[in-house]
Amino acid sequence: MKRLLNRSRLIWLVILAFTSAVVLSSCDKEELEIQQNYPFEVRVMPVPGEVASGQTVEIRITIERNGNFNDTEYYIRYFQFDGQGTLQYFSEPPYLPNDLYQLPATQFRMYYTSQATVTQSFDVWVSDNFGNERQVSFQFNSAD
Repeated sequence: MKRLLNRSRLIWLVILAFTSAVVLSSCDKEELEIQQNYPFEVRVMPVPGEVASGQTVEIRITIERNGNFNDTEYYIRYFQFDGQGTLQYFSEPPYLPNDLYQLPATQFRMYYTSQATVTQSFDVWVSDNFGNERQVSFQFNSAD
């Protein structure tokens, strides 16, 4: 009787080991990967169409993500191709054109200060550390 019980236990152990091996080997490595790269959109609240020389315009920007990965980092750069002015984040020093700056949040305010009496145009590029990038264009007519 003992032999029969030991044999039954052995058979169950073999079945359990075989089943575990089949289940574990059938897991596809790709199924276990965590998605990190999520596309995003950039939304901007309306801004004035005109700006006078020396006047500062607040630009409210929100990065709307299609998913969330905690280690995603966002960056901003800008290029001004008409007129002259400065762009800065809150009370930080003004950004230099085409330099890359890390953004501390996905909802933030930029401040553009006009330094010209002509039409001013510039592009803002928001990117993440996975290579996704979005462009937003701004144009201000002179209020002088």
